Amino acid sequence: MATALHSRSSMAVAMQLFGLLLATFQMTDGNTGVCYGLLGNNLPPPSEVIDLYKRNNIQRMRIYAPVPEVLQALGGSNIELMMGVANEDLYNLATNMGAAYAWVQNNVRNYPNVNFRYIAVGNEINPPAWEANYLLGAMKNIHRAISEAGLGYQIKVSTPFSAGVLGESYPPSRGSFRSDYGWFINPIVSFLVETEAPFFLNTYPYFSYIYNTQYIKLEYALFTSPGTVVQDGQFGYQNLFDAILDAGYSALERAGGGSLEIVVTETGWPSAGGTATTKQNARTYYTKLLRHVEGGSPKRPGRPIQTYIFAMFNENQKDPEYEKHWGIFFPNKTPKYGVSF
Repeated sequence: MATALHSRSSMAVAMQLFGLLLATFQMTDGNTGVCYGLLGNNLPPPSEVIDLYKRNNIQRMRIYAPVPEVLQALGGSNIELMMGVANEDLYNLATNMGAAYAWVQNNVRNYPNVNFRYIAVGNEINPPAWEANYLLGAMKNIHRAISEAGLGYQIKVSTPFSAGVLGESYPPSRGSFRSDYGWFINPIVSFLVETEAPFFLNTYPYFSYIYNTQYIKLEYALFTSPGTVVQDGQFGYQNLFDAILDAGYSALERAGGGSLEIVVTETGWPSAGGTATTKQNARTYYTKLLRHVEGGSPKRPGRPIQTYIFAMFNENQKDPEYEKHWGIFFPNKTPKYGVSF
């Protein structure tokens, strides 16, 4: 699900979130950003994209690798940036400290007017992929280079995982990482605890639903269940998003990472091309999501959930077909969902 530059697959700064005005997707202050992918041949230039973020008050952005034109356009905008490190760069960064210094110099320090917040090293890397052997080393070297540049207080280094790292997720209180991934994920959790960086989790109720339609109702995935669907001890779950998130928190607790915050680094719902992919379903998901993330999950109530929506635009160079339809805007910059709060 991961690609080098543009992937779906994919501390709160304020307590206010969003207003979605009819025919506009507008965000106020704080906890939700939008992923900016580039796998389309009809996308507007970066300068117009940054202007679109600003006009709609979207104050957080995720990109999947350094793109000079995007970084130049971001300068002075004050948009908070999560910037990725491409999977294919991990070996060099893990084995060559000089490469890490150069990466930080070329892509961070050379853009002093960009509001960097996170570096996302790789995307959805799991064993047995070769990158798994170099992920932590790359994270440590990038963190060291950032810290030695005097930016460690501002920029945190982590890596986005998919929910596939969970060996058990039902009920959420039994959440745990895959036992065969222990050698891989436990040291990463320890590193995040040591550096006080968040755990990044790409969270997709859509995929959980379409692969388990015999067990999961659409309403549970779309935040529209009328009542509790899963009772897990003292916690009741009315939506799948919370259940996935809290399974992640349970897994972190078992791995010694109970102090960590989870940042949802991707979530979304496609509007065409696959099972249950309608504009109405996608509109419902985003409307409910934007309200929901203000208040936290059953395990972590009252704490806004930092969340990045995937994605800003439909991207017509992706496959299969449903991968082309994740955008909240069309490439001509018109909003796809006329949703209001």
